[in-house]
Amino acid sequence: MNHRLLIAAAAVALLGSPAGAVSVEEAVKADMPSLMTLYRDFHTNPELSMAEVRTPAKLAAEARRLGFTVTEKVGKTGVVAVMKNGPGPTLLIRADMDGLPIVEQTGLPFASKVRAVARSGVETGVMHGCGHDTHVTSWIGTARQLVARKADWSGTLVMIAQPGEETGEGAKAMLDDGLFTRFPKPSTVIGFHDAAAMPAGVIGVTPGYALANVDSVDIDVKGVGGHGAYPQTTRDPIVLAARIVTTLQTLVSRENNPADPAVVTVGSFQAGAKHNIISDSAKLQLTVRSYTPEVRRKLLDGIKRIARGEAIAAGMPDDRMPVVTIREAEYTPATFNTEALSDRALALFTTRFGAARAIKTPAVMGGEDFSRFLLADPNLQSLIFWVGGTPQDKWDAVAGDQTKLPSLHSPYWAPNADAVISTATEAMTLLAMDVLKKG
Repeated sequence: MNHRLLIAAAAVALLGSPAGAVSVEEAVKADMPSLMTLYRDFHTNPELSMAEVRTPAKLAAEARRLGFTVTEKVGKTGVVAVMKNGPGPTLLIRADMDGLPIVEQTGLPFASKVRAVARSGVETGVMHGCGHDTHVTSWIGTARQLVARKADWSGTLVMIAQPGEETGEGAKAMLDDGLFTRFPKPSTVIGFHDAAAMPAGVIGVTPGYALANVDSVDIDVKGVGGHGAYPQTTRDPIVLAARIVTTLQTLVSRENNPADPAVVTVGSFQAGAKHNIISDSAKLQLTVRSYTPEVRRKLLDGIKRIARGEAIAAGMPDDRMPVVTIREAEYTPATFNTEALSDRALALFTTRFGAARAIKTPAVMGGEDFSRFLLADPNLQSLIFWVGGTPQDKWDAVAGDQTKLPSLHSPYWAPNADAVISTATEAMTLLAMDVLKKG
C-alpha cells in the first residue's frame, strides 16, 4: 500500500467505532489531496475508447491494494473488482474511463498533450472532454471509503471500470464477456456523470427516462450525374438530398406527439467535388434521439419512407432509390432510472446536501450505455445521477446561460474537479451504504 493510500485509510479508520466516528464528509475531505493527484494524472493521460490500457491498469492496482479481487480485460479493457462482505444484496458501481478525440484548449497546467489515431484514421489530440477522469477518480475515492467502512455494511460490492462509453460499445462488451455470469450478479447498479448544465457540486436525479435512445443513420442518395450546364440530362442528388433534409423535419414537428420528445438532426451532408459537375450521389448522416421504443420505431420508419417518397417525387427510377442504413452496432438504448431507487437517492442526497444541492432534473437527449445494465436484467434497480461541474463563478457570471458556457465534449471543458470528485465520492458512498445497510 503506497503512502497516499495509507494516509487516506488512516483518515477513515475511526469509522468502525461507534463513538467519535469520522463522517463520510470529513473522510472524503481528508482524502482529496490524494484524489486530486490521481485526477490530474488521469486528465493528462487520456485514452480513446476501447484502447484504454494505462487507465485500467492504474485502477486495477488501486483496487487490489484495497483488498478487492480484481479481473482485468473484461470486455477487452474493462476492470471488475469484487469484494464480498457477508450476506446481503449485490451492488454494482460503474465508472466509464475513455477520453475523446479532441485537442484540449483549456489552458490547464496539466492539460493533455496526448495524440492518437482515431478510428477515422485521422491523427488527433485526445482529451477528457466528457469528465470521465472525474468518474474514475471518484470510483477510487468511493472504493476507499467503503473499504474503510466494511463494519457498517453487508453484502457484495462489484466495482467496474468500463471502456468505450463514448462509442456506445463498452457496457455491451463487458456484458457479452460475462459481467453478469462470471461475476456476482447485481441487484442494484449505480453510477454518476459530471454535468455542464449545473453549478459544481449540485446533484441532479432524474426518475424514469433520463437519457435518450441514440441511433446513427446513413442515407446514400443516388442520382444521375452530368454537366452542370445541362441539368435536364441529369437527376440531381443534391436537390433530392436537400428535399429529404427538409422533409425529415416534419417527423418531429408534424408527425410526432409533442409530448414525446424526439430529435432528428442531419449532422453531415456530403456531395459533389466541382462547381460545374452534378454528382451522381450524395450522403447524409443523421443522429436520431428518442426515449420510448414506439417513438424510436416511428422515427426510423419515417426516415425510410421520406427518403423513398422524395426520390419518387424527383422521378428517380426504382434502381436509384436512396439506401437508408441504420447503424445498429452503434445504437445506444435509452437510459431509465428506476423510480424507487431514484426517489430513495434523492431523499438521501437532500438530507445530506440540502434541497439547493440535491434537485430533480429533467431528462436530456444525450446518450449513455449505462442503459445496457438494466436492459440485461429488467429486475434490477438502476440509477445514474448527475454531479454539476461548472465553476460557480463562471455560472454566476452568465446567470446560468448555458449557451455562454463550455459544454461536455468541448475542448474548453474544465470542470471544478475538486467539487465534482468530493461531491460524487460522498454521494456514491452514502448511497452504496444505504443499499448495503445491515438488516
